[in-house]
Amino acid sequence: MNTDLKKTLVSETEIQDIITRISNQINEDYRGKNLLICGVLKGALMFMSDLIRKINTPAKLEISFIKASSYGQSTVSNKNIQVHEFYDFSRYKDKDFEILLVDDILDTGYTLSYLQEYFMGKNLFSDANICVLLDKYERREKPVCVKYIGKQIQDEFVVGYGLDYDEKYRELPYIGAIYTT
Repeated sequence: MNTDLKKTLVSETEIQDIITRISNQINEDYRGKNLLICGVLKGALMFMSDLIRKINTPAKLEISFIKASSYGQSTVSNKNIQVHEFYDFSRYKDKDFEILLVDDILDTGYTLSYLQEYFMGKNLFSDANICVLLDKYERREKPVCVKYIGKQIQDEFVVGYGLDYDEKYRELPYIGAIYTT
């Protein structure tokens, strides 16, 4: 156990239960539709990887990634969204795809609100929905519409299962809260 961790918030078992619940909803909602699942790097990688293994009903399923962040090396969002496209999303124009943005955590709302507006503004997708593993609702500063929420948590800085603090702790198979100064 790392001495920076003060407690486990979401166990490995609970994470898998969340993934099963959300994937069942996605399978129902996107049955027969074309879906692009776009993970927000780097934090969403583990969650998205486990999630897509359980999604099997869209007519066509494709995956992509985008790098976006408002944290840098801090524990507090600076509200300055940095976006780096890794994929040519213009290939979806007029192909009747919906996009599902998958992220690890929603707190202030700045990053996901920006990304939702970014993709809808490009007029490439018929819809742009959001799926998050964790939601820190009490930290919300910018409204954002989220279709799938894994679990609401208290306002603590969390790490593990893809979430990091300065690139540390991503490899943990569970989610824990850390001591911050």
